[in-house]
Amino acid sequence: MRIAIASDHAAVELKAALGEYLSGLGHAVIDLGPATAERVDYPDFGYRLAAAVADGVAERGVALCGSGIGISMAVNRHPACRCALVSEPLSAALAREHNDANVLAMGARLTGVDMAKACLDAFLATPFGGGRHAGRVAKLSAPAF
Repeated sequence: MRIAIASDHAAVELKAALGEYLSGLGHAVIDLGPATAERVDYPDFGYRLAAAVADGVAERGVALCGSGIGISMAVNRHPACRCALVSEPLSAALAREHNDANVLAMGARLTGVDMAKACLDAFLATPFGGGRHAGRVAKLSAPAF
């Protein structure tokens, strides 16, 4: 699977660890930056990740920042992205099964490397359940305000 990964400065180390982990599992990892821990703005990298997923460059995305909150908000601005902020594997699995999440967000200051790997495993192993969830998910890309 092609997986894009992006972070802000607070999550560069977690991004590197997860990128290496995903590569070791045989996935093609597209690192969208940043390359260093020099201060950056999470929306820039969230938007870059959202575009990669929406344009089909990547099938899934991993968005990381200090808390996971800001970058998930940025990714979710794109109507083709369904980014779920999680901190444990059950939420990661339910995000896929019920919400067809195509981007997983986590906070580097809140989630350790081993837990982040467990969340990724659940996210990647769980298919979308479809059925009663399909209509709800379709509404996420076409909001009626």
